[in-house]
Amino acid sequence: MFRPVAAGGMAVFSFEINGLTMKIITGNSNKPLAEAISAKLALPLVKANIRRFADNEIFVEILENVRGEDVFVIQSTSFPANDHLMELLITIDALRRSSARRITAVIPYYGYARQDRKTAGRTPISAKLVANLITNAGANRVLTMDLHAEQIQGFFDIPLDNLYAGPVLSKDIKDTMPGRNLTMVSPDTGGVVRARALAKRVDADLAIIDKRRERAGVSEVMNVIGDVKDRDCILMDDIADSAGTLCNAAVALMDRGARSVCAYVTHGVLSGGAVARVAASPMEKLVITDSIMPTEAVRVSPNIKPLSVASLLAEAMKRISEESSVSTLFD
Repeated sequence: MFRPVAAGGMAVFSFEINGLTMKIITGNSNKPLAEAISAKLALPLVKANIRRFADNEIFVEILENVRGEDVFVIQSTSFPANDHLMELLITIDALRRSSARRITAVIPYYGYARQDRKTAGRTPISAKLVANLITNAGANRVLTMDLHAEQIQGFFDIPLDNLYAGPVLSKDIKDTMPGRNLTMVSPDTGGVVRARALAKRVDADLAIIDKRRERAGVSEVMNVIGDVKDRDCILMDDIADSAGTLCNAAVALMDRGARSVCAYVTHGVLSGGAVARVAASPMEKLVITDSIMPTEAVRVSPNIKPLSVASLLAEAMKRISEESSVSTLFD
């Protein structure tokens, strides 16, 4: 059962499961994804009020009674990361002060995840700081996808469900690349577990790119561990930001006799000149998900293809509201 809400700038959906009302609120980071999730749950899009004051302070007003209800806040903390993070925190605070029964922060892309450890003296662990902010704002649990580092789950003192885009990516590989001689390639040693899991799903071999920098100011030397000659190589990573690593890896694979190279990435940050860099690389295509709302440059690019994770997120949210298993999504 759904109930309508007044107009404004933030989307609100309401869905009754087993007598409990589920509500979904989205900030401004990725409204198309939120609308797709609403369609999967067969819920109409209704709006609430979100705006900025003259000095760009964010104001949020929930235009419906949420007392005692199960509320999901959809917000990726993508560019501009700080604005979207503040929207998320202020929305959670507004819900908490409105006596919501439970608040789940649905963060398809968890920004600051690459700052998960101290890399030098006197540096922060920003992923932990963001976890503290979300928890202290009033979130009761978090739903996210393909965290850059698994240990970030331990940064939260509230329940966290980390979804994997593997089922969505593997389905596209099977649909678009049937009968090809596939090798899954991790672009660095840190992504081997992720690449191996996807290789198992599509019955592909595994190779690893070993990146080494001989000395400061000298470009990286790319060594390939595994046989890629005459193979259709698929680079697998969680984040593509500048896309430099993927493009360099594609060149290294082609130099070693690969028949073709493409890349599958969960979070397409694609900042700066990344789209042009991908277009100029040997990669046939770059496949990303819509965890981050694609920019206009991404949308018009002929060799970048977005996949929707709306069904995956909608099913996980439904299961959380029903108090049923989320992990069985990946059995």
